[in-house]
Amino acid sequence: MKRMQWMLAVLLCCMASAATALQVTDDRGVTVTLPGVPQRIVSLLPSLTETVCELGYCNRLVGVDRYSTFPVELHNLPQVGGGIDPNVEMVLALRPDVVLMAKSSPAVARLESLGLKVLALEPKTHADVQRVMLRIGQLLQVQDAQRIWRAIDAGVSAAAQSLPASVRGTRVYFEVNPGPYAASEASFIGETLTRLGVKNIVPASLGPFPKLNPEYVVRANPDIILIGQSSAASLATRPGWTGMRAMREQRICDFAPDEANVLVRPGPRMAEAARIMARCLEAKAPRTSAGVSGAKP
Repeated sequence: MKRMQWMLAVLLCCMASAATALQVTDDRGVTVTLPGVPQRIVSLLPSLTETVCELGYCNRLVGVDRYSTFPVELHNLPQVGGGIDPNVEMVLALRPDVVLMAKSSPAVARLESLGLKVLALEPKTHADVQRVMLRIGQLLQVQDAQRIWRAIDAGVSAAAQSLPASVRGTRVYFEVNPGPYAASEASFIGETLTRLGVKNIVPASLGPFPKLNPEYVVRANPDIILIGQSSAASLATRPGWTGMRAMREQRICDFAPDEANVLVRPGPRMAEAARIMARCLEAKAPRTSAGVSGAKP
């Protein structure tokens, strides 16, 4: 009789544990099972870090990558390297319940091999951003994680409505980093530019963030170049670039590091990114008819 009672108690305990277990499927299609809502989180991708904080759970973060610098509450947290090259020993020492990181990071398998739970998420488009926010909301058991996307969507629409009609159709080139790597129409940056009413010279068919032959940009001859200040300094040294209309007429939006960080992170500050781009486009757009630049690639 006692043995039966013991077995029943064990069964009930197991059933209770299963009832409280939390399962979240990441961008690899891997279902990560946790005993409950994570209390200790390491985030190795800035957009994921910002989403955790926007959902009200910055206090659950115990470590971040070197690029996760917003919001200011993160400044006192241990930095454990980059998303691609994290300091594995530091991550282990923080005893995280789960590690958030990019699906493309080669460190995913390494961390999992050491017994850590890894949720691999990598937003590249607007739809990705919505899905990732919902996944993190599910992880943290936030009932209305979708509210973040509603605020982003409203902010992007407001930025678009703030632009004069003369900006529509302006042909733009957005450089993410030297290479050059560009944000195409298929990327979250490109989708925001489309909503702002301008024409991206890099088509979706090249993938979200393609590496381009610099001559491609010369042939496309954009009206405006959007680029970080650290890369803008070298534009004049690129063969043929000084002849482009945007270069001749100084129609270049060179973003300071803080603004550039906002622009390239597919997270809660995407509405702010749209406002930054809108201000640039209004200031730099040609005052003539839209779409008047040179030959297309």
